[in-house]
Amino acid sequence: MPTLPPPTVALPTEITSDVAPDLAPAPASNGSTALALTLLRRDLLRLRRDTGRWVGLVLQPLLLWALLGSGFGEVFNLPNFDYSRFFFPGLVAMIGLFTAIFATMAVIEDRDHGFLQQVLVAPGSRAAMVLGKVLGVLSIAIVQFLLVLPACTLAGYSLAEINYGVLILAFILGTVGTTSLAFALAWLCPTTHAYHALMGVLLIPLWLISGAMFPLPTDGWLHYVSAVNPMTYGLDGLRHGFEGGSSAIASTSPLTTFLALTAYAILAFALAVYVARAKRITRGAA
Repeated sequence: MPTLPPPTVALPTEITSDVAPDLAPAPASNGSTALALTLLRRDLLRLRRDTGRWVGLVLQPLLLWALLGSGFGEVFNLPNFDYSRFFFPGLVAMIGLFTAIFATMAVIEDRDHGFLQQVLVAPGSRAAMVLGKVLGVLSIAIVQFLLVLPACTLAGYSLAEINYGVLILAFILGTVGTTSLAFALAWLCPTTHAYHALMGVLLIPLWLISGAMFPLPTDGWLHYVSAVNPMTYGLDGLRHGFEGGSSAIASTSPLTTFLALTAYAILAFALAVYVARAKRITRGAA
């Protein structure tokens, strides 16, 4: 009896998305985009659910502005310029700074609770992870900025005379740069206590010597430190915006201001990505 050959089955040479869509690997770009959007959404959900946080978003900066404005107004005599008006752009810069500090502290908390380790093994690049966090912090800062902005009329600014394009661009670039820098520092810090200590000796002093609270000297060591302080240019950008596009009391011209701010945002973001790629994390340690 003749032996029959074994049956042959034609196998597809490739798996298409129509045959087995779940088996088709997702492009890396889609994974990075999804990761960044997920982290952005997570920060916004945290803000929406924490109702008590909204009170601090508005009242804290306004209370600080009212107290410092009335107190320091008797100390600094600015020709033809009210101190409350002088300090208000510094208040807006402080909004971006404090939002960046407190929001990036969640990087340490997420690491200690294991969430960050799960993010790192998910599809997507480290740059997408940093971008998602920066966008989340920026979104929260913009919400706070828009809530506080109408109070500028109490400082003597006119809503009709503000150059909103310059103002918003300066706020975005400054916040992106500061958030990226804070992210890199949070990634390296082993504990939240170390992070707070570092913020107290680095970022907050940079805000103080940016010209936010008092006029900068035209010579001396403080003048040279402020010249290399990126927050000085962020504050100048806000002053230009509030004054209609160009401010007489800003220390730099609008062109110089935005060139420096753009460089600051790009370099700080690149630093955050580099630190996230180069420094391996473990739970409870940087």
